[in-house]
Amino acid sequence: MLTAVINAAIFTGDNIVYDKVLLIENGKITDFADQAPANATIYDAEGKNIAPAFIDIQPNGGYDLYFSKEVSEAALEDMYQASLDYGTGFIVPTLISSDFETILKAIEVVRRFKQKQPGILGMHLEGPFINVEKRGAHPAHIIRKPTDEELFTIIKTGSDVIKIITIAPECFTERQLQLLLDSGINVSIGHSNINYDQSQYYFSKGITLVTHLYNAMTQMGHRECGLVGATFDNNNVYAPLILDGGHCHYAAARVAYRQKGDKLILLSDAAFLGRKKQQFHWENLSITLTDGFYRDGNGNLGGAAISMADAVKNAAEYLQVPVQEAVEMATSRVAKAIKMDDCMGYIKPGYAARLVMFDNSMEQFKTLIF
Repeated sequence: MLTAVINAAIFTGDNIVYDKVLLIENGKITDFADQAPANATIYDAEGKNIAPAFIDIQPNGGYDLYFSKEVSEAALEDMYQASLDYGTGFIVPTLISSDFETILKAIEVVRRFKQKQPGILGMHLEGPFINVEKRGAHPAHIIRKPTDEELFTIIKTGSDVIKIITIAPECFTERQLQLLLDSGINVSIGHSNINYDQSQYYFSKGITLVTHLYNAMTQMGHRECGLVGATFDNNNVYAPLILDGGHCHYAAARVAYRQKGDKLILLSDAAFLGRKKQQFHWENLSITLTDGFYRDGNGNLGGAAISMADAVKNAAEYLQVPVQEAVEMATSRVAKAIKMDDCMGYIKPGYAARLVMFDNSMEQFKTLIF
């Protein structure tokens, strides 16, 4: 079926196209036209904006279920459907530090669900091979260094499913790290205690991603620049940011933008979406929604409460960037960061017709799947 999207400002991932008709057929973008073909079904955007659907590389839960606790297709469905409500058409569900059996179970659950739902890109395995000193909300008793056998099995079983793995590289031997780098999985440095020089060494080996800039990593000082400073000082490294005003001050976010430019990207790191879940208790994670943030009993953050739509709006408002650039931070630039920009993140012929429509006030977002 041929569909023609009319009356829209179209954010392509590179620029904005006005006064054109977007043609879609069989779930794919086919072309732009000056007018709708006579045989096309018309979708009238009524003057709103159209962009590629947002890509969230680190959601933890949906409206009600937390995937690391409820390792099930039901949890993935909850997360996916909740994400759709906020303009996000592609997600990489996150499994935080878990035991070996749970990791293998999660790989199979994601694999099955991914076959049914192309909006699931794979899994983000965040831990357990991280530094316990930078664990954040991850359970300390689960965090460990990998054994050769465990790492080999995870790669053999899950390299086609695990899209991103967050590690503290200081917990790996050189051989183990190379095995991971050769697996095709996107390796991200996070929950790590490495210094500036160590960071640049690992970046030189081909790692081009860090997990949630500023959080759970060594900070930038004037004598020791840490992982934050190394990220700023390396043009090849993408820096995802939790842009909620709590995980980092908006002024710090503006500094990061000036340093990273088109390598600054957005993610949600949402514990739950929609702020419907008021409380959550699981093992060492006990959080309550307080003033718009999930916090534990000591006031520490326990996962974000923003959606990708919130993050994009915050980028436009607090980073003071054009809406086009805010959108690209959640679409084309994310696709580049995870090496999937050949099939998503843009509105181009041949790309998936998963789109988001939003108004100029950035108050209403609607995911469109053709």
